[in-house]
Amino acid sequence: MKIVIAGAGAVGIHLAKMLSNEDHDIILLDSDEDKLREIDSHLDLLTIVGSSSSLNDLKEARVKKADLFIAVTQSEETNITSSILAKKLGAIRTIARIDNQEYLIPENKEYLKSLGIDELIYPERLASKEVISYLSRSGTRQLYEFSGGKLLLYGIKISSKSVFMDKTMAEVAEMTADLDFRAVAIKREDATIIPRGHNRFSRGDLVFVVSKPDAMERVMNLAGKEKYEIKNAMILGGSRIGQKTAIELGKKMNLKLIEIDKDKSLKLADLLQDTLVINGDGRDKELLKEEGIHKMDAFVAVTGNSETNILACLLAKKMGVKRTIAEVENIDYIDLADNIGVGTMINKKLLAASYIYRFTMDADVQHCKWLTVSEAEVIELVAKPGSKITKGMLMDMDFPEDANIGGIIREDEGIIATGETQIQANDKVVVFTLPSAIKKVEKFFK
Repeated sequence: MKIVIAGAGAVGIHLAKMLSNEDHDIILLDSDEDKLREIDSHLDLLTIVGSSSSLNDLKEARVKKADLFIAVTQSEETNITSSILAKKLGAIRTIARIDNQEYLIPENKEYLKSLGIDELIYPERLASKEVISYLSRSGTRQLYEFSGGKLLLYGIKISSKSVFMDKTMAEVAEMTADLDFRAVAIKREDATIIPRGHNRFSRGDLVFVVSKPDAMERVMNLAGKEKYEIKNAMILGGSRIGQKTAIELGKKMNLKLIEIDKDKSLKLADLLQDTLVINGDGRDKELLKEEGIHKMDAFVAVTGNSETNILACLLAKKMGVKRTIAEVENIDYIDLADNIGVGTMINKKLLAASYIYRFTMDADVQHCKWLTVSEAEVIELVAKPGSKITKGMLMDMDFPEDANIGGIIREDEGIIATGETQIQANDKVVVFTLPSAIKKVEKFFK
């Protein structure tokens, strides 16, 4: 596939890194020559210095022959303009990053599509949806729903209270034969393991599980996690993520939002009618005590500064908050933050890249998501009629070792996969895979 990426910012570079490891012809276009020179020395792709809103520069980037044009510069206007121009020049599909909620209103979205923009991506909205999803179900990490919640994927940290600890996958399967769930991956220290029957669960493992919604509570109990309702929450940072989260959850729980900028606090107080907005520094222990941090069920740090968010969540945990969520935009900090117990982490780059990545795959991909603390990803694929995956039971398939099928959605019903499961045409299949197996997995679904 020929792919042109406009914008060598955080999202553009991350996408370029992922896609350069695969069999794609990638061109990265940006006006910053120094930044492109550095990227050139590390990645196998072509870089062009220029403006993505310039017709001449787009022509030089061979947009005319592009299967996919991705505009992810820091400027929303540039992204919209360049996507329209790229489409007119011949790009087959265009994707533009936006920062304005109004463009997602159906009639506005349809209008932009008529101009030549096939897909819109709003990373802050994706991040806000993640936060809201995590707060809706306590005790889990990396919660994700498939087909409106027919199947769930979530991460569980194995503690000494868990009956899973020191048992193999086969032993756990035997003792929970009546329970609809499947462990599809284990994150252990810096490694991600695609487990088989002989693999053993250890204390501190982060286990990724696919289950039906009605099985989740019992799985959590077996894992030693107690269920609790989140009634009171505190948000640190009046960023777009903080605002969107407060707007969505303000009527459902008691919310406090702390913003360090006084003028911004006043504007937020007018905007967020159902949230108590406080002007102050959320890293101040005394301020947190004064505002009742010890009464909070959840603490969400989304200031846009990774270090501040990590430290604030650690402080909140020390002060007794059970559920903490941190926006960690520096990818190098994610493993460190996970190891020191920050809690759940969100990253706009990974969310945006996951959303865009599915358009680069040959198979019919409904959803694609990189898991923040793991090198793996979860993909929801549709089994095409006559595809290899429909030719027999899963136990008889030579399915890649670095991938696992967690479950399928068939005619609105979620089904947990076993060795005897036979996938049918048009089934939606939830696959957990390491990067090394993605292309092999695709071949099964073509």
